Amino acid sequence: MPPPSGPYQPGPAPHPAPDPYAAPGPYAASDPHAAPAYPGGVVPDSPVPDVSGAPAPQAYPHPPHQPGPGYTGQPGYPQQPGYPPFPPQPDYAQQHGYPYPGYALLPPPKKSRTGLIVGLVAGFVALLLTAAGVGTWLYLSKEPPPDLSAVVDYHKTMPDALGQEHSDKPVSYPMTPPVGGTHAPVWQNCMGDVYTSKIPSERAVHSLEHGAIWITYDPAQLSGSGLSTLAGKVRGTEYTFLSPFPGQKPKISLQAWGYQLAVDSPEDKRIELFIQRYRKTAGPEKGATCSGGSTSTSS
Repeated sequence: MPPPSGPYQPGPAPHPAPDPYAAPGPYAASDPHAAPAYPGGVVPDSPVPDVSGAPAPQAYPHPPHQPGPGYTGQPGYPQQPGYPPFPPQPDYAQQHGYPYPGYALLPPPKKSRTGLIVGLVAGFVALLLTAAGVGTWLYLSKEPPPDLSAVVDYHKTMPDALGQEHSDKPVSYPMTPPVGGTHAPVWQNCMGDVYTSKIPSERAVHSLEHGAIWITYDPAQLSGSGLSTLAGKVRGTEYTFLSPFPGQKPKISLQAWGYQLAVDSPEDKRIELFIQRYRKTAGPEKGATCSGGSTSTSS
């Protein structure tokens, strides 16, 4: 039969072939194409009830699955319906981030502070050792303070030699150089003067009475740079004066009224200390001037 020509015209679909295994529907009695009913009205193994009035077969649910002996479940898999909960595994520690039932969470690892404590103790010990070493070095390298215990105090040993009389005649003194006693009516100028020749002792003693410090040296033992250093301690300092004293025993001798100190070096720190202690304070005529005196070196 040739195919129809022209546009497609919809028509009734052909009836499908009957399914010999299909259960009879509600209209099976009136459907000439329905499959014949099976005995009992139920297709074998089919839960579809027969509408012809026969009782439906009873459905039997599947029993829950029981795990075999020795099966404990695997960690990391969710619990399946119908299965018992996973029992905890013996000697198996739960890893962080996997909180499954039956497993204990491990506490976070504790940070050790041993290294920090050891470092702090070592640093403290090093600091103590450093401080002890510095203190020991300072103690050993520190020079002892200047000591004026070697000063001769004639106020105690020879007080009668410290008279204050004036005389135009030469005076014989019991100590060399003299530190007090009878003296000339005119004083030697003592405003930081540096004399290069010997001066009369009688005028120098009068300056001591006014509170001056008289420094003498033996020119046979001190000269050159040493003498320049000694002169620098006097020059420009009022109530001090310097002059040579040939024949004196010590290299350098310092005199205040009633006090005397012998030193061997112009670098001796006791020189400054002697000046500081006795300048303007040792002389009995405190406040008397040191200027306006004689600057001559002759008698």
